[in-house]
Amino acid sequence: MGLYGAEAFLVEVECDIGRSLPAFDLVGLPDAAVKESRERVRAALKNCGFDYPTGRITVNLAPADIRKEGPLYDLPVLMSVLISSGQLGAGLGDSAFLGELSLFGELRPVNGVLPMCLKAKQAGLQKIYVPAQNAEEGALVQGLTVYPVPNLTALIEHLSGRIPLAPASPPSPQDDPFPLPDFSQVKGQPQAKRALEVAAAGGHNILLIGPPGSGKSMLAKRLPSILPGMTFEEMIETTKIYSIAGALPQGASLIRRRPCRSPHHTISAVGLSGGGLVPKPGELSLAHNGILFLDELPEFSRAAMEVLRQPIENETVTLSRAGVTLTYPCSVMLVAAMNPCPCGYFGHPSRPCTCSPAGVSRYLSRVSGPLLDRIDLHIEVPPVEFDQLSASGSEEPSAAIQQRVERARALQRERYRKHQASPAACNAKILPELLKAACPMTESARRLLKLSFEKLGLSARAYDRILKVARTIADLDQEEIIQSGHMAEAVQYRSLDRKYWTERR
Repeated sequence: MGLYGAEAFLVEVECDIGRSLPAFDLVGLPDAAVKESRERVRAALKNCGFDYPTGRITVNLAPADIRKEGPLYDLPVLMSVLISSGQLGAGLGDSAFLGELSLFGELRPVNGVLPMCLKAKQAGLQKIYVPAQNAEEGALVQGLTVYPVPNLTALIEHLSGRIPLAPASPPSPQDDPFPLPDFSQVKGQPQAKRALEVAAAGGHNILLIGPPGSGKSMLAKRLPSILPGMTFEEMIETTKIYSIAGALPQGASLIRRRPCRSPHHTISAVGLSGGGLVPKPGELSLAHNGILFLDELPEFSRAAMEVLRQPIENETVTLSRAGVTLTYPCSVMLVAAMNPCPCGYFGHPSRPCTCSPAGVSRYLSRVSGPLLDRIDLHIEVPPVEFDQLSASGSEEPSAAIQQRVERARALQRERYRKHQASPAACNAKILPELLKAACPMTESARRLLKLSFEKLGLSARAYDRILKVARTIADLDQEEIIQSGHMAEAVQYRSLDRKYWTERR
């Protein structure tokens, strides 16, 4: 098997042993790591008690026009040599092999086992032999027998019928030992909590603006605790990305929680989108089906921020390098937090801002208008008063908020199930052709939207996003028709950028 971006492909390993001076040639567009498998295969054969052929060994990796990379071809190359030299019977046409070999025949784990097992099943193969550490990951694919192979000796004993290997079983559900931070730990900030609830219910992007210490990062880190649970299909999609990137947590074979990625503001554009000689997934793709949290948004480089624009709109990121173009999925909720100025106290009710007007304008201008336009909700996070911090009353827990979010998502799934042309699973992903049918509103709500559009100078994209947010607010109230109150709240979430950006300009 091999990987091409997020997709796997079959590789047929052919071996010919000719009567000639001893040599070992690997052909079929192998990279340096694949070529080095010759030495690992030679040492593993000798150290496991097999005869190393003395003639000219030629191994071909077909198809020859696709580049093969990584050490995962060690095991199939060794198997082809054993069969070609007559030391192992043939008849393995319904099986696939992959794994890196040590010099003494142990199998080491490799990246991308899950997408390769999915491709093996799709291709009609019945069995696949993988390193023991990757077996649970591969066993997620139903209808394919996955054998965990600890070493070469155990594999040969199994194939000869002497000591069979037990097939791997899918991982059993288990509770996460690390509970998520809870909203009950956050004092005050009812408006910000409400905005985050709306964002979670509809899958909307959100921007938090406020002074230092107001709780922006604390709120954002608790957002995962109110998101709806992942479906099994979403778990598989996300796990594929982590498997390809080699980023699966130690001991985990399935991503069960929505990922929350929080890269540092020094990250490059390539780090966000993905890259490398053969491009690997970046932070955008690693946050697939989850959250991408950008703290201190204006501190990110302009190139890094602008690389977000197309992927968060299209939900895919396409990487082009010399001779290769790959596409990775990146359906993410963008959550950003920022101060209103370099010192952080512009607009603070009690602390004066020490920045010049020009300095405030330069700071805010680091976040471009087109990027702001793609963020559905803009919410101000004011400083928390002493009385709120010292209050003895309890705050609403995440579990209660999540129940309302789940109810709203259930309405959305039912609504969009009727439209087979729409892949939308939440309001933020409504297709343009379904927007009007999915967002019926009262006449008063329509008038309010028209007035807001004219007074605020909104773009067509902002109009669509206000409508989608209003649809989510109505879903939280279990209302099918968008009322004027729902529309007023949605418009409020789009007016904050006018306070900071338009006024300063």
